[in-house]
This record gives sequence, C-alpha cells and structure tokens, in this order.
Amino acid sequence: MTITTVPFARRPASPLSDVAADRRRHVRFPVTLLGRFMRANKLEYPCKLMDISVGGASVAAPVVVGEGERVVAYFDHLGGLEGHVNRLFDGGFAFAIAATQHKREKLAAQITWLVNRHELDPSEARRHERVALTDKTSQLKLAEGIVIQVRVLDISLSGASVATEARPPFGAEVTLGKLRGRVVRYHDQGIGIQFVDIQDPEALRKHFS
Repeated sequence: MTITTVPFARRPASPLSDVAADRRRHVRFPVTLLGRFMRANKLEYPCKLMDISVGGASVAAPVVVGEGERVVAYFDHLGGLEGHVNRLFDGGFAFAIAATQHKREKLAAQITWLVNRHELDPSEARRHERVALTDKTSQLKLAEGIVIQVRVLDISLSGASVATEARPPFGAEVTLGKLRGRVVRYHDQGIGIQFVDIQDPEALRKHFS
C-alpha cells in the first residue's frame, strides 16, 4: 500500500504558538521600529527596536543603561512596553517584558501582524495620518475622576497629542473627551495619548470639528 504525504500549507509566523509550545523560551522576531524609552530617572531617549518576542526585546539606544534597570519603551503599533534590563551589548540593551498573560496574548497578535504585514495591503501598514488642530480644547479625565482642560495639538485615528502641564504616569489610563486611551509619551508641551480603540474617521471629525 502506498502512503501519500500531503504537505501542510505554510502559516504566518505566530509568536503566540511559541508561547503555548514552551513558556520558558520565546522565539525572537526581527522587527525594526523607531520609538522612545524612559529610564528609571524619568529621562527619555530615542531608540530603535531590533527584535522582539512576547518575553523580551532588544533595542539600539544612544545611552548606556544599567543592568537590572527598569525601562519603559514606546513603539508605534506596539504601544508601551515595560520591564528590566537583562543584557547589555555594544550600542544597546535587551530587557525582559513584564506583562500579564492577557497583555502577552495581545502583544503576540501585534507581533504577528508586524512580522507578516508585508503580505497585507500596503495601506494597512501605513501609520494613521495626524491632523493638526488650532485652538481646540477638550476635557481630559485623569485617575480618581480628576478632570482638566487641555488644548488638543493634533489627532489621528489612533491617538492625540495635547498641551497640558499635567504629567500622568507613563501608561496611565485617561479619557480625552469621550475617547479612552493611555499616556504613551511626554513632550515639551504636554503628553501623547494612544487610544484604546481605532476611531471611526467621521465620528472623530465631528467630535473635534
């Protein structure tokens, strides 16, 4: 009797499958993204993501950090990642990502999209265009129900930049108008917010027109 072997179709790389197969070891995927990271002393620096898994990441950085130091990094498409430096190398460092299982599952999906995005429609891989606003104010709700007035500098389907003297903690949940988000960066005039959900263009236009 002849047995015919049928080859399996190739599936897109999935970090989540690596998590299920072996929780002690995560495969690193080469992913290049520009971003920023904040050190334990609250100073921010630019950085470039080199590779990532659901358990850790390697970044190129212009400053030398300390082994064991806590860092918080932000990259477009991934959001905020925090953890402790576990390896130093010439021109950068690697850090172990501290996250809940739910966060790791979400991160796995994001990495899968980044690794396989060349197979998607090019329009899907483009960043959301930011639109500058003039003299547009809104309410920003912080922790414990504190509400302050802020000036919206620019906005996109996935986030906004606002002018304010307030400095909520990196990663803190906030609400801009009726839009829920998280603080993902600081700048000279205020803070950058990443929305929890991608917004509908028409609804966003009406909300901030």
